[in-house]
Amino acid sequence: MTKFTFKILWLENNIAIAIDHVVGKSFSPLTSYFFWPRNDAWDQLKSDLESKPWISENEKISLLNQATEIINFWQEKGKNKSIVQAQEKFPDFIFAGSN
Repeated sequence: MTKFTFKILWLENNIAIAIDHVVGKSFSPLTSYFFWPRNDAWDQLKSDLESKPWISENEKISLLNQATEIINFWQEKGKNKSIVQAQEKFPDFIFAGSN
């Protein structure tokens, strides 16, 4: 299975999600950043993934499920949770942010 990782911008009023393709020890951007709730990040991510036929359907579903998890976590707890707490919940994601 191909390896992917999420890059997350953890902000006070938004969360931005991007996916990188992991090749060996290098990261290659797969998508641009999509913002939630400013835009429908999940839908934009889905469209972007659908344009990449080399990613299997199972991988796409897995990536979208992970995106749902992080969006839900931010919606439910983001304003009250620090970026450190988000990193603890999602240790395989790469985080940057302001809180």
